[in-house]
Amino acid sequence: IKIISLVIFLFVVIIFVRNGYLQIWRGQDYSLLAEENRLRLKPIIAERGIIYDRNFSPLVTNIPSFNLVLTPQDLPQNTTERAKTLESISSLSGLGVSVIEDRLKNSKGHYFQSINLVENLNYEKAMGLIVSGATIPGLTIEQIYTRLYLYAPGATDSNSTSSINQVVPVDSLAHILGYTGKISKEELQSHPSYLLADYIGKTGLEKQYESLLRGTYGQKATEIDAMGKEKNIVKVSPPEVGKNLILTLNLNFQRTLEEITVNYLKKFNKKKAVAILLDPNNGEILAFVNLPSFNNNLFVNGISEENYQKLVTDKNSPLFSRGWSGLYPSGSTIKPLYASAALNEKVIDKNTVILSNGGIQVDRWFFPDWKAGGHGLTDVRKAIAESVNTFFYFIGGGYNNFVGLGLDKMILYLKKFNFGSSLGIDVPGEASGFIPSRQWKLNTKREQWFIGDTYNLSIGQGDLLVTPLQIASLTATIANGGTIYQPHFVKAFVDPSNNSTKEVAPIKLQDKVIPDAYLKIVREGMRQTITVGSGRLLADLAIPVAGKTGTAQWSNNAAENHAWFTSFAPYDNPKVVLTVLVEEGGEGSAVAAPIAKNFFSWYEKEVK
Repeated sequence: IKIISLVIFLFVVIIFVRNGYLQIWRGQDYSLLAEENRLRLKPIIAERGIIYDRNFSPLVTNIPSFNLVLTPQDLPQNTTERAKTLESISSLSGLGVSVIEDRLKNSKGHYFQSINLVENLNYEKAMGLIVSGATIPGLTIEQIYTRLYLYAPGATDSNSTSSINQVVPVDSLAHILGYTGKISKEELQSHPSYLLADYIGKTGLEKQYESLLRGTYGQKATEIDAMGKEKNIVKVSPPEVGKNLILTLNLNFQRTLEEITVNYLKKFNKKKAVAILLDPNNGEILAFVNLPSFNNNLFVNGISEENYQKLVTDKNSPLFSRGWSGLYPSGSTIKPLYASAALNEKVIDKNTVILSNGGIQVDRWFFPDWKAGGHGLTDVRKAIAESVNTFFYFIGGGYNNFVGLGLDKMILYLKKFNFGSSLGIDVPGEASGFIPSRQWKLNTKREQWFIGDTYNLSIGQGDLLVTPLQIASLTATIANGGTIYQPHFVKAFVDPSNNSTKEVAPIKLQDKVIPDAYLKIVREGMRQTITVGSGRLLADLAIPVAGKTGTAQWSNNAAENHAWFTSFAPYDNPKVVLTVLVEEGGEGSAVAAPIAKNFFSWYEKEVK
């Protein structure tokens, strides 16, 4: 009797301890689990914000579609029943059981979240699956919004439901807008509030402004049955639509600049180019052409392996945003910077004259002018207009008794104009460029810095690397009198819920980098580039243009030089800066300048 009583007593104690553990220690957890079995909280996806050009032309839209989804929690726990259910799901969805199992494994840790099985279904197909899957636990249909980029190359991926009839064939917006895609494991870790089946901005403005474009998800509380099927809606909290972006881009400018650039690339049998049009008075980017480009609609619903391989193996790198990520020797487009620095440091004045007779000799090394026999007596304006190398050898590295800026001051002024650092454009992936130095050469090449290195740097050759955006910024700074503005694509944010607008104020990175009195002399030289110098091709335009040509050697093999032309207009009241780079284009005056001329000819008529 004592033994039986002891056993009963211990048994009762165990029951009370276990009951206390379940109801007190773990009570809240099991209460939530029980509530989840009765009440299911489901997110309501917010519609993503729309992106417009500055004239409120939509550049993207959202297409409603449906996904077939599975909630792992609702699958039977019994192994046999679970296997039968997965077979039914496989038969209905067209996915192999092993594929479904893999997706379930990847969803561990997100037990109550749905996983996508079949995406982007049309209405008829979705309704058919709802009926067919009515008796399958955990299987349901969810409405989503698919991004469609309205200006893109016409071809669509086989995985896409986008209508080709809605897309206008424009190539050059893909790098700017970027694209959305399925969230990855790594992205999910850094965005814990996102869902397994979420889409996220991957590149371009879609990535940069993801938190604003995404909006705030709503929530629907529903009563469910044992199979996870919705029976009654208890409460609905509506989603908040994402913010709309109003860009600085002018779609008409963008399309025209792209068309002109493409036509000249075909004419010269070239493939790669950048053309940047911006407002020098506030940093607003009016058009930005990166070529070649790609169809960002291919990525939205998951690009096929075939199409992806075509893009990544293309030797012209269409996925590369060369305008703000590409690094190139500047060629002579950097010379106006050194001219303004030399004026500011009193190395020269506006009347200083240097004789160009074909180049300079230093010991056994000869540093030539591009013009055989030289350019004769040259002041700073003529040096800019005719791109006289000898003049810049003198003001950069000095020669005989003439004391130039020297390497340290050249580097100082390059940094003042934001070379060697990013400008902060509002898209991911901007490169900083590269400024060579004595220490860098010693560490990297195991060589001392020679005067010849300074001479090369003074004409934009050697190891100096810049982005096309930096050259456009330099030109804008000279044009506006010495202020460096942060270049940007977004002009305003609009909240669709209350139609309120928040303007983006221009950001000054630096003010009065060089006194305008000196920059005025440089601008005069850039105007002479057009009237009597290397840019005479543009002399007959109705709109007065100032500019600088450049030809940048970048390889010791037979590859052609890069062709540069950077400019602003009108000369007496600058409204736009246009910078053009044609990779391996040859002479800037022959290849890049015609693109600018054609655009300015159109622009002058357009803005009348």
